[in-house]
Amino acid sequence: MFQLVWNGLFVGAFYALVALGYSMVYGIIKLLNFAHGDLYMLGSFIAFVILGATTGLFGIGSIPILLLVLLITMLLTGGVGVMIERIAYRPLRTSPRLAALITAVGVSFTLEYAVRQIFGASPKVFPIRLSGSPIDVFGARITMPQIILMLVAAVLMFVLQRYVMHSREGRAMRAIALDQKASLLMGVNVNKVISRTFFIGSALAGAAGVMAAAYYGTIDFLMGFVIGLKAFTAAVIGGIGNLYGAMIGGLVLGLLESFGTHFLGGQWRDVFAFGFLILFLVFKPTGILGERVVERV
Repeated sequence: MFQLVWNGLFVGAFYALVALGYSMVYGIIKLLNFAHGDLYMLGSFIAFVILGATTGLFGIGSIPILLLVLLITMLLTGGVGVMIERIAYRPLRTSPRLAALITAVGVSFTLEYAVRQIFGASPKVFPIRLSGSPIDVFGARITMPQIILMLVAAVLMFVLQRYVMHSREGRAMRAIALDQKASLLMGVNVNKVISRTFFIGSALAGAAGVMAAAYYGTIDFLMGFVIGLKAFTAAVIGGIGNLYGAMIGGLVLGLLESFGTHFLGGQWRDVFAFGFLILFLVFKPTGILGERVVERV
């Protein structure tokens, strides 16, 4: 039982990091950014290039190198997210939501097949593969790389929570999510805050991509598609637009997959996850922490 719980929380941490970007963007401008999962993929390939270009230049261990590459990748992936918002989404901000949604799908395919053209269609072996001897904890086999990656994910989520809830910039983000026009009248630089939101969400997705690549050992240009859908599922389960909901939804989805795989088999994992999403939307469409929105006349 503890092994299933640990496996679920470990996978759910990756889902939560990507789901946070979905929730932040939707909370600010009510956009479902379906290209967000591909920023997870892009982060893994950026780290792949950095590690390939610096092989042999550092004589320190793989964990410090990976953390350094993680920070650089977060900055670069965040910059790509800002560029996408500026070029693809900002001109459509006052357009019907369907136009922005279709554009997001187009951005997703653009990222995927641009990476395919550059690196090829075959999977790549990530230069760093984290491994370690398992430790027995209450009957569960846990490795030190798993603990380190979980701690990194927890730190990133904690820093984001403190930033959004206890900083001036975070207060501006929450104000725009509440009423964008009123925030503009109060002197808030809406474009700057939205760009910052895309930067943070994209950086978190890139961080998740680097950690997943280092743990699983391989990357490919389609790796962001499924996890993007699952992160969206996690955001909906938790209550899209709610940061705490995205974190909880990611962990809940990871646990559901872990137990579903154990009892039904690995081939039913995705069926179980998306089937649960359908049932959840039927009985609790606002999510675990979501609030019912009442339209003003």
